[in-house]
Amino acid sequence: MAVRTHWTVEHTCGHSVPHDLSGRPADRRAGFARWLSGRDCTACWKSARDADTASKEQWLAGKRAEEQQAAVEWAEKFDMPPLEGPDKALDWGQRSRHQLMAAAHTALVIEGSWDETDWAELEEKARSVTRAGWWIDQRDADGSDLLELLDAASETDRGTENPFR
Repeated sequence: MAVRTHWTVEHTCGHSVPHDLSGRPADRRAGFARWLSGRDCTACWKSARDADTASKEQWLAGKRAEEQQAAVEWAEKFDMPPLEGPDKALDWGQRSRHQLMAAAHTALVIEGSWDETDWAELEEKARSVTRAGWWIDQRDADGSDLLELLDAASETDRGTENPFR
């Protein structure tokens, strides 16, 4: 008599599903069937995973909207010029600029030795860089490096609306 290969498993989700375990060694089939019984069936597992993905995407969209609103308000408050580039890069560029400027302010003024005069000079340099892609490219930079990065920005990065050209 052969060890059975087909098992009907009652899953924790309540579904009873037939499983072909012939691909498993005979001595591991019963244990695997028991393990399966402690899990949701494949359909329920996929549904839960897809719901998790949807909720993560929804959370991420909400987080991005909050960050975008903060970036827009910050840009208006500190008279930052609009960024230039492809439409799909503009919002990302704004968020990247805001986050890098905030990190730089923390590193250089709050935790560092810069005064407001030093910071005002850096802000002026930051205003001259209007290419959204430049800010996106710098998104992982350390805030304390911003002055050097701004000095390295090319004329292309400074865009067409640069009043300091």
